[in-house]
Amino acid sequence: MTTASDRDVERPGLGVTHVVGAGLAGLAAAHALATQGRLVTLHESTPGAGGRARALPDGTDNGTHALIGANRAALSFLDAIGARQFWLEPEPSGLPVFDMADGSARLVSLSPFGWWRSDRRPAGVTPGAVLAMAGMALPGEDRTIAETMRAHPAFLRGFVDPLVIAALNTPSSEASSQRLGQVLRRLGAPGATRLLVAQRGLGPDLVEPALAALSLAGAAYRPGHRLRAIAQEGGRATTLIFQDNETPLGPADRVILALPPWEAQRLLPDLPAPEAHAPIVNLHFALESTGPVRFLGLIGALCQWVLIRPAGVAVTVSAGDSEAEQDVAELAPRAWAEILQAVRAFGVAGDWPEAPPPCRVVKERRATPRHRVGHIPTPPRLPLANLALAGDWTWPDLPATIDAAIRSGLAAARALPA
Repeated sequence: MTTASDRDVERPGLGVTHVVGAGLAGLAAAHALATQGRLVTLHESTPGAGGRARALPDGTDNGTHALIGANRAALSFLDAIGARQFWLEPEPSGLPVFDMADGSARLVSLSPFGWWRSDRRPAGVTPGAVLAMAGMALPGEDRTIAETMRAHPAFLRGFVDPLVIAALNTPSSEASSQRLGQVLRRLGAPGATRLLVAQRGLGPDLVEPALAALSLAGAAYRPGHRLRAIAQEGGRATTLIFQDNETPLGPADRVILALPPWEAQRLLPDLPAPEAHAPIVNLHFALESTGPVRFLGLIGALCQWVLIRPAGVAVTVSAGDSEAEQDVAELAPRAWAEILQAVRAFGVAGDWPEAPPPCRVVKERRATPRHRVGHIPTPPRLPLANLALAGDWTWPDLPATIDAAIRSGLAAARALPA
């Protein structure tokens, strides 16, 4: 990738935008600016890009990340970096859902418009239940989702709960109905609930194409480059103090901080930011498969989502407060027993041994903010005259998702003074 010194010689006098953080928000911001002809240097404190959507050292995803058709910003970003063709729809006929309580296996349409077919309805569907869910998309009192759906427990368990866990990473007993409403309002358009996953993984199918597009646009990338402090004067950032050097900022230089809230507050202590976070626990089983990519949902189970690729099987446990305290010896056998029941119920191709294959557990203890009822602390997009903020937690119109991260990065790029 282009170095900062080579690039500055080629285009003297043009200010540099320093994007700090190479998660999806930072990648989106850097790409937007670089393709506009701005000089961009992308700094990342860790050895690799991707943030919470990073690939593991062996190249596999950390989790079962998926997009839906309503994630327009994310899908547009895939188009912009030439990666859309790597994403596929693993379950076009409906999401396979296995219920551990009674062993039932059904295909569920993710769109209510598909529920006219009795064989695509989730459990507990009634007109009243659907109206109660749809009501959360309208302006009104913010309540917990469990309270809002109290009169419809079967539908809460069979459809709303999995949606809440996937979108908000917060249990329905504390999750905000208004935050879920932000998601529901985007699900009515044609194709909005279409489920998509990266064919090989987020590393090869999102992060690597983004870095390649940045290189093509002339951006510089500096991994392993941690920002220790920001010097300020007169409401402006004046110097970026990295672990190995100090970078003075000229009048035309700009900064985007695309960092998690605790890191942004370390650098700018007065920022309003979420204080409570929820974990996500991911399990990765080393099992090669010759079948197609599959995506399964489980109810009443440790495993909530199971993504089966040729290179392995990934499991996500969102809002996994208790699971975050358990080790692989406890989690792997329990998860594998559930996976075996689900894949047999749906006839998933492959050799499925009784004993769990080797398993790696990755715990993101602060994966997302807890999307609780009440005020959402939202920082200003421009806390300093020459510095903008990005990150899913800075985007108040959606919960912390891939789409929110990319939207925030684009917003930060737009907010910077020319």
